Order: sequence, then C-alpha cells, then structure tokens
Amino acid sequence: MNPLLAPASSAPLIRREVAGLPRYDPGADPDEVAALSGSGRVIKLSNNENPFGASPAVAEAVRKALADGVSRYPDPSGRRLAQAIGASLDVPAERVVLGNGSENILELLCQAVLDPGDLVVTQAPGFSLHETFPRVMGARVRKVPVTDGFGFDADAWRDALAEGPKLVFLANPCNPTGAMLAAGELERIVAGLPDTALLVLDEAYGEFARSCPGYPDGLEALRRLDRPWIVLRTFSKAYGLAGVRVGYGIASDEALIQALDRVRTPYNVNHPAQEAAIAALGDPAHLADTVRRTALEIARVSGLLRDAGLKVVPSAANFLFIDTGRPADHVARELHHAGVIVKAWREPGYETCIRASLSTPGDNDVFVRCLTDICAKDTP
Repeated sequence: MNPLLAPASSAPLIRREVAGLPRYDPGADPDEVAALSGSGRVIKLSNNENPFGASPAVAEAVRKALADGVSRYPDPSGRRLAQAIGASLDVPAERVVLGNGSENILELLCQAVLDPGDLVVTQAPGFSLHETFPRVMGARVRKVPVTDGFGFDADAWRDALAEGPKLVFLANPCNPTGAMLAAGELERIVAGLPDTALLVLDEAYGEFARSCPGYPDGLEALRRLDRPWIVLRTFSKAYGLAGVRVGYGIASDEALIQALDRVRTPYNVNHPAQEAAIAALGDPAHLADTVRRTALEIARVSGLLRDAGLKVVPSAANFLFIDTGRPADHVARELHHAGVIVKAWREPGYETCIRASLSTPGDNDVFVRCLTDICAKDTP
C-alpha cells in the first residue's frame, strides 16, 4: 500500500476515559482451545452458562417468532414480556425495563445517571462492567474489598458509602465469588446509603440462591423503601437463554424507567428473544429442576476440590471461585491443554484465583481431575 494513502490514526479522537479501559475478557476461544488440546470436545466453564439448557417451550416459541417473520421491528417496549414479568412479581409493567442482557441496563443506568467525577461504589473482586461502564462516563469507582474469607466487610462498606456515591452496584450473589449477602447484611448496606444514591441490586444469579438459607429476595426487601433503587435480573443464567440476551430491571418508580427509555436504543430486545423469555417464564418446573441439579453439583464439586487442598468460596450461584495458590493464567493455560476453559481472574489481589461455572457431572469430573493434577505437579 502506498504510505501516502495510509489513513490517519483515529487515536487522537478517542476520549481518554475510553482509551484507558481494558477489553472485556470473555475467556478463551473454544476453537483455539480445541486445536491446542487436540480434543474434539471442549469443556467450557468460563461464562456461567446453563449446561441443562432452556425450557423445551423456548424452542417452539422461537420457531414461531421466526415463522412470523424477521423483516419487521420488534415491539420497542416489549409490552407482553414486561406484563408477564410484572404479573409474576406483583409490580406494574410500567416499572419494568428490558435490556439486551442485564449488563445493557447497567450501561443505560450509567448513561442516565452519572456525570463526570461522580462516585460509584461496588465490590472487589467484582463484575468488570460494574467498573467499566462508570469509567466510560468519567465517574470515579471505589471498590470495597471482601474479607479474607471472601465475606461482606461491613466496616469497609460503611466507610465507602459515607463518601457520598451517586450509584451503588451491589451483586447478590456476587460474581465472581458466588458468595451471598444475608438479609441482615443487605439491610445494613441499605441503611448506610446516602439519600442521593441510587442502589442497583444485581441479582443475575438470584434464582440459584433463593433456596439458600438466609438469602433475601431483594425486590421484597426494597419495595417497602421510599428511596430510589432498581433490581436487575436476567434470563441468561438459570433460565438458559444466554444466546438470545434478555435482561430486565424492576425500578422503584416510573421516572427511572422513563429516563432509561430515553437513552436506550428503541429496539434493544429482538422479537424472538422476547418470545423466548415469555416461554421460559411460563415453565417454572424447568427452572426449579435446573436450580436443584446445579446445587447438587456445586456441593459435590466444592467438596472434591476442598478435599484436594484447594480453597473454594462457598457459592450460592452456578460457579465456583477457587484460589489455586498459583498464578491463575498459568493454571488456565494448563487446563487449555486438557480441553477445559475457565476464567483466570486478573483483578489485583486475586491473581491466583480462577472462576469455573459448573457443567454436567461428567464434565465436572474431568475438570476436577485436571485441576487437581495440575496443582499436584505444580506445587508453589
């Protein structure tokens, strides 16, 4: 190519807040891991997906939605889905917002609420987008560390909330640890919130936790309060709809929903996705079976790993956070050679930890065997 015709770099045009952001890490590419391992089958444990799949009713709903035609735009308000969600939770449909995954709503909240220099409080280790989206808006992020046992640090949270945040992102259960806040702990956080703060309670994995003793239903805990809040949930995890991307939020008031509607794209949830979510919501028996089978595997695999000498955080979700005592990137690469993909955690202070979403019992047995073999031959 003639160097005189080379395009000028766009780098000077990029906002400095964006230029300094890390890329989202989805985990290793399955095709690359398959080539590296020489295995015809890869066990993917990096994205907290549901190995048991969606309700059988979902496939029929999507088939019908596609047969109806894909040449027309979907309902921009997702009214039927919003009404179904509202009816299931005893909230008006006007207080429900839909997103292309619940992280889409995280992004909308930051766009609608944050000014440059505003403070956002979240936790560490935590979901990366709880930090990334605020930074895009030029906000400051204060991350509250967990205790040595990966539990809730009441004093640290109280200190952070006293700094006057505008947004508070609180995940229950927490991603990546799987740890949960009990009812009393949630109440203490809420009691410490400044009047001007919006509480965003991220319950992406809440369906898995509801059978755990002491787990609070965030919506029930917050609906009595006269303050701004929003509870986020998703169909991607326990409902098994990760491929079609449907999340939703239930807000304290319609004004917050109206603000989010002003910044979201008009057709952010496509028609087959809306129909899939309605079908999934209508099959509670399938959801209950998924949660039951997941809980059995969480307990079984946690026990096997602890017996092997690994530190495993008690999990109320569908994944485990494991301190291997070794550099996580090294452990992840070794697992790739065995055809297993996990998430190596790179957040400062947790670089020896991996997150592994659980799969079927057979896949989980392969993961346990490979991980324990790697740790046994690679003693720190």
